Amino acid sequence: MKGIILAGGNGTRLSPLTKVTSKQLLPIYNKPMVYYPLNTLLSAGIKEILIIVSNDRPGDFMRLLGSGKEFGAKFTYEIQDKANGLPEAFVIGEDFIDNEDVAMILGDNIFEEDFSLAIKNFKGGGKIFVKEVTDPERFGVAEFDNNGKVISIEEKPKQPKSNYAITGLYIYDSKVCKFAKELKPTWRAETDITDLHNKYLEINELSVEKVEGEWIDAGTFESLFKATELARNKFIKEGK
Repeated sequence: MKGIILAGGNGTRLSPLTKVTSKQLLPIYNKPMVYYPLNTLLSAGIKEILIIVSNDRPGDFMRLLGSGKEFGAKFTYEIQDKANGLPEAFVIGEDFIDNEDVAMILGDNIFEEDFSLAIKNFKGGGKIFVKEVTDPERFGVAEFDNNGKVISIEEKPKQPKSNYAITGLYIYDSKVCKFAKELKPTWRAETDITDLHNKYLEINELSVEKVEGEWIDAGTFESLFKATELARNKFIKEGK
């Protein structure tokens, strides 16, 4: 399986911190933010990784991460000229994916979980990961039937049908490139990852796994602080 880290965007919610650097390069305790999603992929055995960055910061990421040799991996870089939505990553990365399965993680998502088994046991279709939260209206939300099967997904609903938010890690088979190109922009003038999930849901090929460990979407000042606390506590506990 191949991996994608989507590290584009303008990070406007973290301004003025992001006036001089990318959000994904901000420090989370003793490492740049992007190291955490990178480690999620590497720990799951993914060694070929495409890093998609905004058009004003490619040199910064390349200086930080290099070719991937330091990490025992191979990195490829692509530029997302404009924030046209998360599914655009699969259009930009079509040649990189090259008819293989792919796991994409957002560059500001930090997980405690080890996803090795989920990735090893992936059998095709699409797979998303959900976490029970207190503010589901901020996220894409999954609704389940009595058997625990996902039956609907809504993006930032005013009246969520569950408390399970969709996290920023997604696994897809190679159909994802075709599906991503078929999506139409929403009212925000960009494509929506929820529409991509629903493509797989419509053909009954979407599975869901619940995340037990901590998950942080580090796109706000509060979540940035929380992520730093989590990383610091983990560092102290493990002594490294």
